[in-house]
Amino acid sequence: MPAFDLPMRELERHRPEVQEPPDFDGFWRDTLKEAAQTDVLVSVRPVESGLRLTQTWDVTFRGFAGDPVRAWYSRPAGVGEPLPAVVEYAGYGRGRGLPHERLTWVNAGYAHLLMDNRGQGDQYGNGGATPDPHAFAPGGPGPAARGLLDPRDYHYRRLITDAVRAVAAVRALPGVDASRVAAVGNSQGGGLALAVAGLVPDLAAVLVTAPFLCGIRRALDLTDASPYGEISAYLSVHRGAQEAAYRTLAYMEGVSFARRAAAPAHFGVGLRDTVCPPSGAYAAFNRYGELTGVDPRKEIHAYPYNGHEGGDAVQVRRQLDWLGEVLEPGPVSSPPG
Repeated sequence: MPAFDLPMRELERHRPEVQEPPDFDGFWRDTLKEAAQTDVLVSVRPVESGLRLTQTWDVTFRGFAGDPVRAWYSRPAGVGEPLPAVVEYAGYGRGRGLPHERLTWVNAGYAHLLMDNRGQGDQYGNGGATPDPHAFAPGGPGPAARGLLDPRDYHYRRLITDAVRAVAAVRALPGVDASRVAAVGNSQGGGLALAVAGLVPDLAAVLVTAPFLCGIRRALDLTDASPYGEISAYLSVHRGAQEAAYRTLAYMEGVSFARRAAAPAHFGVGLRDTVCPPSGAYAAFNRYGELTGVDPRKEIHAYPYNGHEGGDAVQVRRQLDWLGEVLEPGPVSSPPG
């Protein structure tokens, strides 16, 4: 697919106005206040992963409405001192998978929490273990359209709340330096990480690649690829629902979260991305931190010939180098024997 979005010179100064609901801050303040009324951790159980250099625990924490949310917590074996932590959010349609799948951050010396996606996990990868007991409101069958007609019922209200609570959960786990926690994600995970950056004021860093839910209205005009295509498909049948859907989506807009974020930020984007158009990522990047009164450290890396995969392993290496400067990960244990 050739480049289809704005030219690079326009992306670099793309700062679209966002139609924020007047109660945007109050909506999220009330949602998170309700979720924080219970202790965050439910259980932390060690698991055997078959890995000698990594220790892993099966974590259950309380997310939206106190619902149990599963996660894998992993750290380098044999390291006792508190480590900086990376909270990672999975992509659309994925669950947390198996505990030995995502080892990059652990191998780099971080404590690592991989959050399960409630009500997802059946489209890619190796599944999930967190149901969504609230998925009953009108909307399409896919998560992107579940409860689309009311922000209080929308799937992403619950998932974003889970993502914020995952930061509280990792801070409550043993062996974590609570002052050095980063949020990381690609695609849907990138959108969640960006939302967390806007909702958790003392986050230490955020790393997002090809973020979903950024520049939503423009993305709906540009692409029919899922997940945006699921929203378009729903509106093609429910022809009078457009304004209600736009109102709901305005509460989930990544650009609005980016405006409220202050943590150092690292972005990546493929300029041929037809799943999450690059103008959304640039809109979030260009307006990042503008409501905070500070000038946060931020950088973005564009890959002109890449699509939704972004810079792939090249981007990950850039993330490792950058986060190492920001968080200074702890020492990694020596191999046994």
